[in-house]
Amino acid sequence: MQQVVIIGGGHAAAQLCASLAEGNFDGRVTLVSDEDRLPYHRPPLSKTFIKDPAAEPQALRAQAMYDKAGIEVRLGETAVAIDRERREVALASGGRLPYDVLVLATGTRARRLPDVPADTPNVAYLRNAADAERLRSALNEAPSVTVLGGGFIGLEIAATAGQLGKPVAVFEAAPRLLARSVSPEAADHVVKTLRESGVSIYLGATADRFEFEGERVSAVFVGSERHAVDLLVAGIGAVPETTLAEAAGLECANGIVVDDHMRTSDPAIYAIGDCTAFPYSRWGERLRLESVQNANDQARTVAGVLLDQPTPYQALPWFWSDQGALRLQIAGLARPDTERAIRPGTKEGSFSVLHFDGGHLVCIESINAPLDHMAARKLLEQGLQPPREQLLDPAVPLKAHLG
Repeated sequence: MQQVVIIGGGHAAAQLCASLAEGNFDGRVTLVSDEDRLPYHRPPLSKTFIKDPAAEPQALRAQAMYDKAGIEVRLGETAVAIDRERREVALASGGRLPYDVLVLATGTRARRLPDVPADTPNVAYLRNAADAERLRSALNEAPSVTVLGGGFIGLEIAATAGQLGKPVAVFEAAPRLLARSVSPEAADHVVKTLRESGVSIYLGATADRFEFEGERVSAVFVGSERHAVDLLVAGIGAVPETTLAEAAGLECANGIVVDDHMRTSDPAIYAIGDCTAFPYSRWGERLRLESVQNANDQARTVAGVLLDQPTPYQALPWFWSDQGALRLQIAGLARPDTERAIRPGTKEGSFSVLHFDGGHLVCIESINAPLDHMAARKLLEQGLQPPREQLLDPAVPLKAHLG
């Protein structure tokens, strides 16, 4: 009987278990997670979860699914080493798990502020439910909130804190928000919406140093300007969790390097989700993406291999971010130099940014336009290229172009 060990407790790990169960996989599967909860929905942690004191993490799959499929779930267990020669995983508890196939779904860890001790009581990071619980408690007590970083996580927390009535200030070192993620047009609208909701946004603002009062951060300095701090949230990015992979000698480069079937440099070991650097077929280069879609689809790719139905990973990337009343949804990927055009929305505050590369539609960003987003995903997945003038005409629904 083939023995499969999965290390990780996020979306990728849960989806792989579910896909193997749906495919009636006849091997033995063991899931190892260092968290004490079944894999749960992560996106709500920066939004509804930290607003609602009664909210609990929502499991992606019920315990009954794992039980019915015969999947052994080891929660609160940490994998500390991989013995590739013996094909065993060493656990912090002292146990060892043999494997025929090992799948690393280790995700990412929060990038830390270099000059701030990890245990500083009024500094928060957000990667998992335990972080979210600490942040929720801190938000309840803090008179104001300071956010470092203008990425998705930082902005979602800022919007949520603003909805709770907290004065919020966001400091972003780059000249604009979401510089690596969205177009200038979308970013400008995000800034406008957040500022109108009462969130202060400072761009080109690098935190040069921190002032401490006892163990707490009392202020952050941007140049010569001092900004007082009650609660400091660091949303300065994430680092792929490659510690196990690197120690085992697997090839890593901004993630665990995999092929289009998610196989690492060791043919018995696969990697899926946010921790992977995978070949993106549309660009012909290697990427690392942090998204639920990417995690789920890569998990399905590995399930296909294990179920003897191998299909290369070629999924269309898509993302979303809810920031208060603003919903940003993206289908596809665009390079910074693509040609852009605006498709007006059907209501105030809604529009889409269409990206063209060599005249071909490659990406659509939608602001408060969910119907555009759903149609955009299908258009791009099917490789359809309707006339540009029709794509930009709000009187013609995007779904009208679908085959």
